[in-house]
Amino acid sequence: MLKEPSPQQHELEMVSLESLVPDNHLLRKIDQYIDFEFIRDRVRHLYCSNNGRPALDPVVLFKMLFLGYLFGIRSERQLVREIQVNVAYRWFLRFNLTDKIPDASTLSQNRRRRFQDGSIYQEIFDEIVLQAMGYNLVGGEVLYTDSTHLKANANKNKYDLKQAEEKVAAYLDSLEDAIEGDRKAQGKKPLKTKLSEQPPKTKDTKISRTDPDSGYMVREGKPKGFFYLDHRTVDGRNAIITDSYATPANLHDSRPYLDRLDRQCERFGFDVWGVGLDAGYYTAGICKGLEDRGIYGVMGYRRPNKPKGYLPKRAFTYDPETNSYRCPQGQQLIYATTNRLGYREYKSNPAHCKDCPLLSQCTRSANHVKVLTRHVWQDSKDRTDSYRLTPWGKALYKRRQETVERSFADAKQLHGHRYARLRGLSKVREQCLLAAAAQNMKKIAQILARLLWLKSLGMPGLQRRIRKWARKLALLKYWQSGQEYWANSIAH
Repeated sequence: MLKEPSPQQHELEMVSLESLVPDNHLLRKIDQYIDFEFIRDRVRHLYCSNNGRPALDPVVLFKMLFLGYLFGIRSERQLVREIQVNVAYRWFLRFNLTDKIPDASTLSQNRRRRFQDGSIYQEIFDEIVLQAMGYNLVGGEVLYTDSTHLKANANKNKYDLKQAEEKVAAYLDSLEDAIEGDRKAQGKKPLKTKLSEQPPKTKDTKISRTDPDSGYMVREGKPKGFFYLDHRTVDGRNAIITDSYATPANLHDSRPYLDRLDRQCERFGFDVWGVGLDAGYYTAGICKGLEDRGIYGVMGYRRPNKPKGYLPKRAFTYDPETNSYRCPQGQQLIYATTNRLGYREYKSNPAHCKDCPLLSQCTRSANHVKVLTRHVWQDSKDRTDSYRLTPWGKALYKRRQETVERSFADAKQLHGHRYARLRGLSKVREQCLLAAAAQNMKKIAQILARLLWLKSLGMPGLQRRIRKWARKLALLKYWQSGQEYWANSIAH
């Protein structure tokens, strides 16, 4: 028998928010395991203690922002509307059903005025990482780093061409010392002027009229336009994000890497022995920097771009004893000089190359001279390249797709990380740090809740789960053997 529903919207009911929120809701887990009270002490110096109107509790303010990042709500106005009707959000913020939700302008004005110093977002992110370390979820031994692009709020067709200085590598001083030592060892005179003493080079750069801080990105397989890059580092134990740093998209991935790695080691006390990076980080400066820090670096391989029909550089054999190359026809390319960019130059004898049958595949030089270059830190690059072929190197690099790549995939799919919400580099850094902190909170809560559930299974259920994790435990053994090998190689 069909029964017509009776209107009940205006009936008075005795309910509590505690009973309306499911026991297994994500916000219940986050509220149980994450302590937000530290925020109040971090921002206390930004509030006046004896003047002005009572302010919104900063803990509530930042928890509102975290709700937006946790559930992918990009608009602050939409976030306020969602909080008004979602009882789980109200419960998380400690609002009753009849409490008035703060206006969206409260969030925006606090961000523009009180929290315009970006260090507060970095401090909040660091505190979440420290809480994860307190739960023993972060090892700090193996780190994975990569970058992803965020589309800037700017039209790619509206820009001005301006002359911008090319940025110099951070390790320039070490490179110049290496160049000076190499020239001295080869019997060459010191350079009259070093690279740091040269006038800065400039190039035409596209500057957006809408968001000048963004960078015009031109990369193979990537969209062209104005973007930002989020350089993110993830710990290998439970994929907890340990660093997030935003830059314009026209900055190479390798430039901020070593400085950010040193910051993590100093801030969190990490004892890093291994890192997994993609091929974009395979530069002489990164390889040498990792070796100087005693870190086992495993990097991806990318085929070198060479003109079609030319002999690859690997066809020439390097002899370290004579410091020379030998071509496929047996001719020796002798060391000539070390330039101020850090490359040794090796040149062939034009009298021999003139009648060589492979001349058309070797060089198109008018004087029939083949020139090869080798970086002064090429030995470090070769050793780093060999690590990816070892069993532990393969196992370490394989886990990269389960850590940093999955972290970016979740950020884009679930947390609104495809687009820059606001304009300006400082605002994008704020977005990247808060999004990373939200992902960390979500992962901490889920891992700890799962461990509590496993404990409730008892010994038989726990044993079944451990058997399923055997492959992951075997991977950890690879890491341990690799760490022992790396320690022994450094000792010798």
